[in-house]
Amino acid sequence: MGQLVHLDNAAFRAVKAATPGAYTFILPATPEVPKRFLHPKKRTVGVRIPDHRVVSALLAELDEPLLSSTLILPGQDDAMTEGWAIKEELDQLLDAVLDGGETSSEPTTVVDFSSGSAEVTRVGGGDVSRFT
Repeated sequence: MGQLVHLDNAAFRAVKAATPGAYTFILPATPEVPKRFLHPKKRTVGVRIPDHRVVSALLAELDEPLLSSTLILPGQDDAMTEGWAIKEELDQLLDAVLDGGETSSEPTTVVDFSSGSAEVTRVGGGDVSRFT
């Protein structure tokens, strides 16, 4: 993460204690992050260290960060999470679909460190008590 975001000691300790887990951390980005991935005004980026064995194995093989996004198709309200359904709907647009099995549909807890202290901006799967 140190290549992509600025972490002071307090933020580093908090992130380390909470990960891997169901958290997204908003942090000031380093110049290594392409501008198209940044919040346009705040120059921040959201980062995750998920607790998922398939994602962990993929990251270990890549040995670099992985960009991901929740897949919500136009006109839909819910995210697509089942590999077979994604393949069926988008097969002509994708090279591959990696189905890592069932995952929680609950969103992550978002913790914003961009102002220097932790601010929970969305309550989700991660315990917020460590940040309040």
